[in-house]
Order: sequence, then structure tokens, then C-alpha cells
Amino acid sequence: MSWTEEKVAKLKELWGKGNTASEIAGIIGGISRNAVIGKAHRLNLSAKIKTRAASSNQSFENSVDQKSKTRRVRRSKFKSLIIEKDFEPENPKQLEELDENSCKWPIGHPNEKSFYFCGRSSLKDFSYCKLHLLYAYQPKGKKEETSDKNQEQELLEKKIQSA
Repeated sequence: MSWTEEKVAKLKELWGKGNTASEIAGIIGGISRNAVIGKAHRLNLSAKIKTRAASSNQSFENSVDQKSKTRRVRRSKFKSLIIEKDFEPENPKQLEELDENSCKWPIGHPNEKSFYFCGRSSLKDFSYCKLHLLYAYQPKGKKEETSDKNQEQELLEKKIQSA
């Protein structure tokens, strides 16, 4: 299949009207959707970003707002864990001694005789205690500024030393 001048003109016209590549392929006939997309790309036709309806655009904006709120809530939950300073003492346990309420954070290397699990009380719906939860689950989203990260790291190191 070769692109004739008439087919190229029809492609430009239909592309400008906002038809989809599948619709254009069906109207011109004898070409595939991918051929239409490829030719449009080679002709440097503008990329089409169509909104389905104004309501879908509003729902997209609402979902973006909802995602940013979720990130803020999640970040504040982690910060509240960082601020908290009362960690219970470690309760070393072997694998056989663990239950659903024990922190399962491994301490040491499994090949060493001194290997054990943290054993503190785990948080509801998690396998780790408050301290190890901070290591295991990092908040989603953009990385915090380095100064904030350094402050958090210093605070975590102090907590670990006091635990």
C-alpha cells in the first residue's frame, strides 16, 4: 500500500477534525490504524489529546486533587511515627517463637548464630514494629528536601540508640 496525494490530503483533513486513527483507516480503506499513526507522525501532524467530555476532565482534576491529599495524609502518618519517641525494648525471638503480633524484622545474618528477629509488638495489619515500619515502608511521592531528610535521619539514629 502506498500513500497517494489524495490519501495524504484525506488523512490531514480527518486528523485535523479529530477523528481517531482507526476511523481514518476505515474511511480511507486498505490501510491499518498503525499505518495512519505512522504517516501522521512522519507528517508531523499535531499530537491529538482529546478529552472525552468536560465531565471526564473534571473527574480527572478531582482524582489529581484526591491523590495529592492521599499523599499528604500518608506522609503525615509517617511523620507522626518519626516524631513518636517511645519504642518498646527489643524482644529477641527465633523463627519458631514468632507469632502474628511479633515484629518480624531480621537482625543480623541468617548464617550467624546470633541471628534473631526483633520481636517487639507489630502494628495492626503490618509485620513490623513502629521503628522497623519506618525502614520497610517509604512514603510515596517526591523525595523530601535533603535538609528534611538529614533531620529525619538524625532523629531515626537517636531513636535507634535509645531503643
